[in-house]
Amino acid sequence: MLKFKFFSHTADIKFRAYGKNIEESFKNSVYALIKSISNSKIEESKKIKIKVSGKDMESLLYNFLEEVLYLIDSKNFFVSKVRNIKINKKVFNLSAEFSGDLGKNLKIFSHVKAITYNEMFVKKIKEKWIVQVVLDV
Repeated sequence: MLKFKFFSHTADIKFRAYGKNIEESFKNSVYALIKSISNSKIEESKKIKIKVSGKDMESLLYNFLEEVLYLIDSKNFFVSKVRNIKINKKVFNLSAEFSGDLGKNLKIFSHVKAITYNEMFVKKIKEKWIVQVVLDV
């Protein structure tokens, strides 16, 4: 199954991430975010557990990806794998475990300034979940 796909956008990076459930689509959105910054293979030398919440699915996705961006910008930590992702759709909270490594050994080709709400959506279409995100670069 397709994990994510990039789309043309005037000045920013736009992608859609797919999954057979909402957790998989959120996980694949992290992989798309990382791939928009570096193509390097990222080792799994460190683990970080995170928890985020939102007021709806879009804000939960936004806060989830902001957490990834925060780890990159403040800790120089790049996610290689997302594990044990659990989303509570009733109260819009999420927990997950990231495996990854410091960015010092990676070839960085882009800098993402922010996650945006521009054109963002979280949808279930037939039997698959799709999330769309635009990254400010």
